[in-house]
Amino acid sequence: MFDMDMPWWEFVARGAAVYLFLLVMMRITGKRTVGQFTPFDLLIVMLLSEAVSNSMTGGDNSLPGGLIIAATLFALNVAIAFASAHSRKIADIVDGTPVLLGRDGKIFDKVVKQCRVSEGDVEQALREADCPLHKMKCAFLEADGKITILQNPQ
Repeated sequence: MFDMDMPWWEFVARGAAVYLFLLVMMRITGKRTVGQFTPFDLLIVMLLSEAVSNSMTGGDNSLPGGLIIAATLFALNVAIAFASAHSRKIADIVDGTPVLLGRDGKIFDKVVKQCRVSEGDVEQALREADCPLHKMKCAFLEADGKITILQNPQ
C-alpha cells in the first residue's frame, strides 16, 4: 500500500503532463463545450478521467503515488489560477476571450458556425434576454460558454 513503483518526481511529471494536455484539449474543443454540459459531455468527462488514470499512475496503485498526483493537480490548478489573475495574457490563453456573434440585429453565421454554436442557442439567449433580434445591439459568446445579449436602449 505504501511502496511506490516509481520515484516521486515521475508521478509529478505524469500528473503535470496529463493536466496540461487536458487543458489544451479543453481550449481546442471550444467555449460551448465548457459552458453547457449535456449528458453526453458528462459521459465524456467520466470516460476521460478513466482514460488518463493509468497514464498518471503508470500502473502504480500505492497510496503515496495517488496522493502525489492529487497534490500535483491541485498545485497546478492553483498556479495557473494565480498566473491568470496576475497576467491578462495568460488569462486570455487559459480562459479565452469573448467572441462577437452578432451586431445591430444581424447574427454573423460564419462566426457562429466556427464557434460551434447552434442557431437555437442564439435564439434561446435572445429569448432569455427578452430581446427581439431587431433590437439586439451585440451578441457575445463569453469565455465561459454563455451567450450574452446587449439590447439597443430604444
